Amino acid sequence: MNKQPLNSKFMKEILADKNLIAYCGLYCGACGKYIKGRCPGCKENTKAAWCQTRACCIENKIASCADCTQYENVKDCKKFQDFISRIFALIFNSNRPACIAMIKDKGYDEFAKYMALTKQQSLKR
Repeated sequence: MNKQPLNSKFMKEILADKNLIAYCGLYCGACGKYIKGRCPGCKENTKAAWCQTRACCIENKIASCADCTQYENVKDCKKFQDFISRIFALIFNSNRPACIAMIKDKGYDEFAKYMALTKQQSLKR
């Protein structure tokens, strides 16, 4: 007998959608909270007002840090490399700078396709 988890009807499929790329380069489409329907994703999450990266991108009307013209290297940005993001990277072994570099190199659509295909929220360090 094929049993599905109780919450499976509420779980979203991991799709390639460039609109699910967070301002910092993470891929919300593969995030557990997004998949379970508990988060709308970074760009729609008004509760994420604490995120300096998100606020900066919204203020500058850019889709992500990949579009920033102020810093050649995203690692030089104090908003991108703040304390919270460094702790997040350590705990989850994430590499947001590599995500931003891939977006710059391949574009948003290809990045979203890759992340959905590999079911990753972030490239690994």
